[in-house]
Amino acid sequence: MKRRNFLTGLGTAMLAGAGMVRAQQSGKTYRLGTLHPVSAMTETTPFGKFLISTLTERGYSLGQNLTMEARGAAGDAGKIPALLQDLKAGGADALVIVGYPTALAAKSLGVPTVAALGLGDPVATGLIQSLAHPGGNITGISDAAAELSAKRLSLLTQLSPGLKRVAMLWNKDDLGMTLRYEASAKAARALGVTVLALGVSEPDDFNEAFTVMDGERPDAILMVADALTNLNRKRVFEFAAQRKLPAVYEYDFLARDGGLMSYGPDVRESFERAADLVDRIFRGANPGDLPFEQPTRYPLVLNLNTAKAMGLDIPPTLSALADEVIE
Repeated sequence: MKRRNFLTGLGTAMLAGAGMVRAQQSGKTYRLGTLHPVSAMTETTPFGKFLISTLTERGYSLGQNLTMEARGAAGDAGKIPALLQDLKAGGADALVIVGYPTALAAKSLGVPTVAALGLGDPVATGLIQSLAHPGGNITGISDAAAELSAKRLSLLTQLSPGLKRVAMLWNKDDLGMTLRYEASAKAARALGVTVLALGVSEPDDFNEAFTVMDGERPDAILMVADALTNLNRKRVFEFAAQRKLPAVYEYDFLARDGGLMSYGPDVRESFERAADLVDRIFRGANPGDLPFEQPTRYPLVLNLNTAKAMGLDIPPTLSALADEVIE
């Protein structure tokens, strides 16, 4: 092992150990609230497990010095403010949330909040002052949409070398996702690719989007992920498979759930970093002083089962790039 790697690992272990001692000696029971726009992030769900695992490493233990109250909005954004108020009334010391609408509602709540996923560009939406100094009560994990969009389009080009038109599905009522779509569309135009813009705002809109794609057939699909599109993901998977359209999604769980391909932030890492920010808040840090962090891992996941069902051959060069191949 290289000396630098050893010292880095030793330093990390010492910091984690110091955090564990502080958490154990404080004598306080910390209250963590979580809110997902669809399903509650409990200690038995993947996102909740990522949080609790990292907090356990920092010295927190559910039922001893940590409680977690989890809420889910079942895809109804109108429920989010009341659910946040419920968590605040329950005495939450910190919140972990998903999605721009949730973060926007939490902004005026006053409770320290960590946005783990699906936020879009928090500066462009006016959610925070800057990535380096957010101000207010929100920090979290940021989104490098422009760079990721160009990469996703290049991956689609490998699947469809004659790519001329890409359909983009996004929730047009979500400002964070609209800005992410615009970054994707800009990247496509820079590559000379025409964008078929398909903004949706409710489940019935997907039928209209599918009809448009049948009339103006694209060469591929890019789906911007939020609560609405994720809830309707199976419909998108099925449409793409039936029409044999290559499609790329933003998160690894979408490829594992049946999507053809995903490229985006490592979800586990995002929630682990979110948990670390929660630990710092529990120890007295002001979220407005904690810089937004960027993911460091961006896995490419290919679902060969989906590719085979579509009769699509995955180029060996693309398979070689994949961090995970599902077969």
